[in-house]
Amino acid sequence: MNVTIISVGKIKEKYLNEGIKEFSKRLSKYCKLKLVEVNDEKAPENLSETEMEIVKKKEGERILGKLNENSYIIALCIDGKSLSSEEFSKKLDSLALSGNSNITFIIGGSLGLSQDVINKSHFKLSFSKMTFPHQLMKLILLEQIYRAFRISRGEPL
Repeated sequence: MNVTIISVGKIKEKYLNEGIKEFSKRLSKYCKLKLVEVNDEKAPENLSETEMEIVKKKEGERILGKLNENSYIIALCIDGKSLSSEEFSKKLDSLALSGNSNITFIIGGSLGLSQDVINKSHFKLSFSKMTFPHQLMKLILLEQIYRAFRISRGEPL
């Protein structure tokens, strides 16, 4: 299985980079992993609703430019479907069984994803109703993908 994670912005925190590196290494046993970062759009703190949409649209265009058309696209959205780790594992298994060997996860920037990216997605996934920093979400997602592979193979967690 080929797993791509497209995320907005560079991760500057050393502890997050170390965790990402560790789970990337662990995942190499189960899949071919590709991490893609697109630049975030610089924006002041107090944006109007219109300005926020412009920022998300620009970041969304960068994301869409990196998508593989043959990939099953999963957008991380606060209003997406919540799955347990076991359900997430079954979802990945069912995708593989139905011929989807390329899966792309998309993590938006601090304002979220543009509607264009959401519309392009095949599935919207939510990890929580809470908001997490998008940099931390990459680490959480990698850990859950790793856990999903371990669950599906009956390996100890």
